Amino acid sequence: MEALGEKAASAARGLLRLPGAEGRPGSCGGPGEAVCWPPVGRVSGSAMADEESERDSVHTGESHEGAEELHVELAQLSTEQLVALVEDNSHTNSMLKIETEMFEKFFSRVEPKDLGAERHGSSLDLGQAPYPRSRRKSKSRITTDRVICLTVEQKCDLVQRELEETKEDLQLLKENSERTLQNYLDVMKEKIHLKNDSLKVQKKKMQMQLKQKEELGEALHEVDFQQLKIENAQFLEKIDERNQELLQLKLTVGNTLQILNFYKRKLHYATAMATYLVRDIAQRKESLEKIAREAILVEEERVKAEVLNKKLRRQLAEYKVPPVLNYVHEKVAVHDLENSLRIWERKVEIVEMALQSYRNVWHKAKMASHQLQALLPEQERQKATEGL
Repeated sequence: MEALGEKAASAARGLLRLPGAEGRPGSCGGPGEAVCWPPVGRVSGSAMADEESERDSVHTGESHEGAEELHVELAQLSTEQLVALVEDNSHTNSMLKIETEMFEKFFSRVEPKDLGAERHGSSLDLGQAPYPRSRRKSKSRITTDRVICLTVEQKCDLVQRELEETKEDLQLLKENSERTLQNYLDVMKEKIHLKNDSLKVQKKKMQMQLKQKEELGEALHEVDFQQLKIENAQFLEKIDERNQELLQLKLTVGNTLQILNFYKRKLHYATAMATYLVRDIAQRKESLEKIAREAILVEEERVKAEVLNKKLRRQLAEYKVPPVLNYVHEKVAVHDLENSLRIWERKVEIVEMALQSYRNVWHKAKMASHQLQALLPEQERQKATEGL
């Protein structure tokens, strides 16, 4: 099933491969394989067109052959095997998507100037080299573009670095949002305190005016009541405005808390993913150590087997065939011993038969003696009764 899954994946990549897709990140390899980078250099002019046309023709022929073989092998599978193959390929594709997204995020952090300088330098180095214009190229010419691959440890380092940067960004964003929210709340509290102080001052002022009027004995007229109604309406409008501002502040605080909770959940998910990846990295390191130990044991066994093989070869080289007459004598002796063995086996059988017959006679004599002993007391008893 694993071999068939690999063939299916290779055939699908061959059918869906586009010109220039060989240089994309994450276009080859799996979750446990190396990630392929773009080729170091590029060719230009008619040589590049010839190389691309021949590469496309070779890939097309290989993809058709792989598709035919895949179709024949898939026709021989049962429904359960096909379902298992589809699930395996789906899991592999999801892992590849996650890994590709992670590497794309890492590459996006790299300065484009450095990448542009490296690509420009590599293209200049390869552009100065002459390329033939012939369309006939062997398979070895197609594989001249070497790729730079990442090992498992480098991939783990990239993942760890990406997780650490994500944690730092989320922590910084959390601190900034909390600081902004706290500053906003402090400003609004200060405004409300100032407004309350001003309202208290106005209230005290009005109370003092009312007290002065009562002390002077001035009578309240209708104009005073109208003025009080106008001031009361103005104060009510101001109170409504402050309530609207307070409601808007509450809505803003609610939205800010929702955003903060969202980033908290995102941080929790990133922390869980980091824990899972750290555990996976530890398991893979243990597997590598186990494989290294097994390799050492296998190497020791191989050395022992090689020493034993050399010893046997040396014994085989030093071995001399004895004369034929000795073999004949030994064969005759073996034949005589076999005859004597058969004779003695026959004698043993005869002796065992005689022993069995003797045992039967002894058993019969023993039974007769028991019966005789049983009869004698009865005869003596009868004689005693007759004498009485």
